[in-house]
Order: sequence, then C-alpha cells, then structure tokens
Amino acid sequence: MADAQEDVTQGQVVYRRLLEEIRLGQLPPGTRLREVELGERLGHSRTPVREALRLLEMDGLVVHQPRLGAVVRSLDYPEIMELYEMRAVLEGTAARLAARSASEAEIAELQDLNAEFAGTADDHARAAEINRLFHMTLQDSAKNRFLLAAINALQKTMMILGPTTLMEGTRVDSAVEEHARVLDAIVARDGQRAELEMRAHIQSAQRSRLRILRSSERTTDEI
Repeated sequence: MADAQEDVTQGQVVYRRLLEEIRLGQLPPGTRLREVELGERLGHSRTPVREALRLLEMDGLVVHQPRLGAVVRSLDYPEIMELYEMRAVLEGTAARLAARSASEAEIAELQDLNAEFAGTADDHARAAEINRLFHMTLQDSAKNRFLLAAINALQKTMMILGPTTLMEGTRVDSAVEEHARVLDAIVARDGQRAELEMRAHIQSAQRSRLRILRSSERTTDEI
C-alpha cells in the first residue's frame, strides 16, 4: 500500500514537470512521450511516468496514436479559435465580477503587478510570470469558485499552444495598456466596461497568437 502511494506521489511530480515543459514549449505538439526515455531523463521508474501520462491524457493534453503511442496533442485552427473565444467569455466574466467584488487591497495588488509587468519587456520569462499572476489575481478577486475551475481547465488546454505571445514585438507594452483599461473599469466599479475591456485584451492576444503561428508555418515551409 505504501509503495502504491509513493508511486502516485511520484506520478504527480512527473505530471507537474511534464505540464511545465508543455507550457514552456519544450514538449511541442506531436512530441512522442516514451515511458522509458522520460523515466531515464526525469529520474523515475516507468510506473510514475505512466501515471503522469494518464493524468495528462485526462487533461486532454496527451493522446495515443497508432504505432506512435503517447504524443502531445496538436490543436487545429478551429480549436484555437474556440479556445480564445471561450477565454474571452470566461475572463471577461471574471473582470465583470471583479468590478463588483474586488477589495481595495486586491485592486492595489493588481495595479502593482501591472506596474511591475511594464518593466519586463526585455525578459520574456519574467513577463509571462507577472502576466500570469495578474490574471490569476484578477480571477481570484471575482470570488466565484465555479468560474475559476472553468478557467483553470481551459488554461491547461491552452498550454499546448506553447510559449507566451508576449515575446512578439511590443506585445508587453500593448498588454500593459490593456490591463490598465481593465483596471480603470474595475476601480470605477463598472462591470460592463471591465468585461468589454478584458474581452478586447484577450482578442488582442489571439491576434498575436495567430501571427506567431503564421510565422512558424512560413519558417517550416522554408526549411
């Protein structure tokens, strides 16, 4: 019984590691996930690796393909559009609820995070982390557990898309301004405007994602 519990614990460790590698683009869509190779690289036996792959499959991040086994799932164009559409709906709702429910302390934290975010244009990893904290803080301030669960589930699928869109050109500067407009609406307790501004922010991120995907496709065609 103790050994089984230990395997589950190690399986969670491997799961979180692979989840992070997918998020960072280190395991891009189509990557084969061989149990033996992953076990050797991560320093774990096949049992926790198998458990981690099962959890990733439950998340919809890994699929099994004939003759290939477990691979990181790929998203087609319609799926990407649908993901961003749902993200705009859910995070727009979070912004609307935050305008009603956010405390003064939470609003101040959001303002501080956006100010820190403004100084990360030359550090993509830091920009992504501060941006993630900004959105998480805003979502928490909406104070709706069911909405938060839906957003978390969606964000796991979006990990398949790989690295942040904040690496594109002046995207950080634009995002700072978009965050500021959302915050202005929240400070004014204007839920409708906060939702519209957040939807516009997500749509801007969607356009950046599409530009990155098109650039990647052109690069692949040229090789």
